[in-house]
Amino acid sequence: MSYSELQSGSHYADAAPGDEPIDHHETAGAVGSYLLGLGLATLLTAVSFFVASATLVWAPSIPVALVVLAIAQMGVHLVFFLHITTGPDNTNNVMALAFGVLIVFVLMAGTIWVMTTMNHSMMPMDQMMHMHH
Repeated sequence: MSYSELQSGSHYADAAPGDEPIDHHETAGAVGSYLLGLGLATLLTAVSFFVASATLVWAPSIPVALVVLAIAQMGVHLVFFLHITTGPDNTNNVMALAFGVLIVFVLMAGTIWVMTTMNHSMMPMDQMMHMHH
């Protein structure tokens, strides 16, 4: 809405997302998008179970295949369900997602670092046994 439309309209307030008039063609497109996402997510899940249980895939490549399918599954969820795209109106969503991923990686790296250095910092078991007596 333009400023003049807001001035002449019956209510003078900001419009929240979702307050726009409902267009039935857009609703059908949105439902179709969700159904396509559901179909792709279901297909990727079924393929993951097939790869993990079948003997057709070379055994050492199964973890790599599952990681690739998991990344594809995340992509399907981000695009079809969370509507994270690279459009100019989604900049805040992409930045929030990037910040969340950064925080998760920092936590994972810190946890791995603490767990690996904890072994080196601990007292040897034979010295610990002498302390109890």
